[in-house]
Amino acid sequence: MENEPTSPQASDPGPFYHGTKADLRPGDLLKPGNTSNYGERKTANYVYLTATLDAATWGAELGLGEGPGRIYRVEPTGSFEDDPNLTDKKFPGNPTRSYRTREPSG
Repeated sequence: MENEPTSPQASDPGPFYHGTKADLRPGDLLKPGNTSNYGERKTANYVYLTATLDAATWGAELGLGEGPGRIYRVEPTGSFEDDPNLTDKKFPGNPTRSYRTREPSG
């Protein structure tokens, strides 16, 4: 429909990373709807990814849970957008190259 809002599409070519304490296996998909690794551990509506190892390291170190932080290289399976939790609110533009998606990433 003409007047439907659209999400801005990020055009970063990657590669992309996800930092977490979860122990994942090759072929596992990160999907929205799981418990968040951060804060009050609410249900996550998005999968978060970044194109910088620094931001992925931050995610792995700050994630809740047992075990060491881990960084995985991931491929988004659909569209993704700038993460509004970081973009422009905390850092003008998107210097951390942080994104979110409602599509699985693996």
